[in-house]
Amino acid sequence: LRTLLVHGARTVIANLGDKQDKLSQWCRGVLERRGMNRAIVALAAKNARIIWSLLHNQTEYENYAA
Repeated sequence: LRTLLVHGARTVIANLGDKQDKLSQWCRGVLERRGMNRAIVALAAKNARIIWSLLHNQTEYENYAA
């Protein structure tokens, strides 16, 4: 599961482009401050926390928080 989260995060970071949503802005900030590999791991960890919260609270994903 960890490998899949990292692969997904790597793809998101590689395809940021000019996206301006909150998650893309957060990724870009981490990327500038910490570098590529730490940004990938940070996004993978963030996605893991989001997934855990969705499953634990039995809610649906809402794309408004970063």
